[in-house]
Amino acid sequence: MSAAARPTDVVGKALSLLTRLGDFPDGAAASELARLSGLPLSTAHRLLGMLVREDYAKFNPASRRYTLGLRVFQLAQSVAQAHGFSGMARATLEQVSLTTREATLLAVLDADRLLYVYSIEGPQQVRVVGTPGRHGPLHCTSLGKVLIAYAAANVREHLAHTVSLDVRGPNTITDREQFIAEIAKVRAHGFALADEEHEEGIRAVSVPVFGAGGGVAALSTAAPAYRMTVQHLEELVPTLNEAAKSLAAVMPLS
Repeated sequence: MSAAARPTDVVGKALSLLTRLGDFPDGAAASELARLSGLPLSTAHRLLGMLVREDYAKFNPASRRYTLGLRVFQLAQSVAQAHGFSGMARATLEQVSLTTREATLLAVLDADRLLYVYSIEGPQQVRVVGTPGRHGPLHCTSLGKVLIAYAAANVREHLAHTVSLDVRGPNTITDREQFIAEIAKVRAHGFALADEEHEEGIRAVSVPVFGAGGGVAALSTAAPAYRMTVQHLEELVPTLNEAAKSLAAVMPLS
């Protein structure tokens, strides 16, 4: 986090720590959280203590590590219900995985990253796994390309021209003009592909989910490259589009 982006108020600093803590499901030390948040260690200790008292965080005296508390889970459930991330949505995703026999992922846009909402594993032994609640890159994933392509025009323009194009996989698009053309192609075709762009050996295809509230999510099938050709992924687009229609009915997505 740059100095200009660091919060200066107490609430902002506490939320920054809480957000960073979400990246460590197994817990993190105060020193690590302080470093990532750009806060003095003494300030981090004080704010973490406040979060522990309010049950937004837990502290393990043996390991000296902090983890998210149950209050965060409670709030997450409220948000999930408000946005339609419910059991009805999960059932649709599970049906997709039964049809494709591969992983089914659902994500939404969170600033300049994507946020995994659901990850349903396929039945095969070698699987692609996404962790709900974790962030991922936009530029090298089929989910991210869809989220940029179908964002509001001003957001789409901003992200297409500014999102980091750092190398992740052997086929990551790193040229800005090529990436802008790729986003235009996604809008024209109605789906996005990622061919070993995020990670070597992984391919994926995604389609948009248009919520009644005007928001957009992205629905994806992801699989090992040795098992799924690009052509096969394209053949799954109708299946994903049908699922997207079902999801739109239960996800307001404001």
